[in-house]
Amino acid sequence: MSTIDFTIQAELRKDTGKGASRRLRRADKVPAILYGANKEAVSLTLDHNKVNNMADYEAFYSHILTLVIDGKKHQAILKDVQRHPYKPKLTHLDFQRVEKGQKLHTHVPLHFLNEETAKGVKDEGGVVVHHVNDVEINCLPKDLPEYLEVDVAGLEMGQTLHLTDLQLPNGVELVELTKGEDHDQAVVSIIAPRIEKEPEPEAEEISAEVPTAKESEEEDKKDEE
Repeated sequence: MSTIDFTIQAELRKDTGKGASRRLRRADKVPAILYGANKEAVSLTLDHNKVNNMADYEAFYSHILTLVIDGKKHQAILKDVQRHPYKPKLTHLDFQRVEKGQKLHTHVPLHFLNEETAKGVKDEGGVVVHHVNDVEINCLPKDLPEYLEVDVAGLEMGQTLHLTDLQLPNGVELVELTKGEDHDQAVVSIIAPRIEKEPEPEAEEISAEVPTAKESEEEDKKDEE
């Protein structure tokens, strides 16, 4: 699990709108909002570069963060990140308050283990295919995992692991499985590698190699002479 300190200093933001947001971004600040837990949403200003550095870590997206607003700490999870279309810049962040005793509804990444040594890969020459890379979960804040592990060591060629095959920590449930048995999605498979076929020769190439009837007749005349 991550030992990184995800504590973010935040300031309350009174100026809103596109113009105010542009001014913030020019000053290396990023606008944000904190909502949830039946409390009023508040607009915030964050230090862009510090938050951008945190965003390089996978745990930033599935970890309980600490927002310090006017000296008071608020626990939250990241719900949405907006980025500049081509610059390495964050343009807006959404945070949801975390309340003790209230279940969280969020996504966590999957970490796939033993892919290179899986039976279907090492012994049978198969290829691992990921059908999903994260899952949606429900759990209390104290039970929130940073990620879920998927061990494919025993997976053979042609076999697939589904959501019901995942080992879940205590207190964690998969949202998709609460929708019914037909929502038991595939997670990872081992399949036979695709074999590339030799390209068919173009029609022009074939015609260039095979003499026409006229060319054959001319060759025969030359042979008679």
